[in-house]
Amino acid sequence: MDRSQMEMYMRTAQLEGRKALPDCLPNPPVGCVIVRGEAIIARGYTQAPGQPHAEALALSQLRGDETDLHVFVTLEPCSFQGRTPSCARAITRYDVATVYIGLIDPHPRNRGAGIDILKAANIPVVLDVLAEELREDLGPYLIHKTD
Repeated sequence: MDRSQMEMYMRTAQLEGRKALPDCLPNPPVGCVIVRGEAIIARGYTQAPGQPHAEALALSQLRGDETDLHVFVTLEPCSFQGRTPSCARAITRYDVATVYIGLIDPHPRNRGAGIDILKAANIPVVLDVLAEELREDLGPYLIHKTD
């Protein structure tokens, strides 16, 4: 997939994420699209706290052929279970060709751990797709604390 295609799909995920506001707060407004071939086959955005995250919502829409999937997500999938299951672990249950991530999540409980889960499942990861644009969109909603 060339860079312009990656950016096009990530912009679509970004638009999905914007739909999350304000209901998703205090969680960040994450967006996700799943692509097979050149078609978007599923979309999602973070729901209200305790409800599905963007990736889980998109994955729940898959029907039929679930092979050769390309997942575009604006923020690194969560590695830990809180009120909802780990999105990174959920992604590993599917035949995902590549996960494209806009930003690494600076949350102290994530910070690359979601990426590690994907890589441990032999899923290729492409980082920093539209990172600067997404940093502007998501920056105010991200947790950076170290304590």
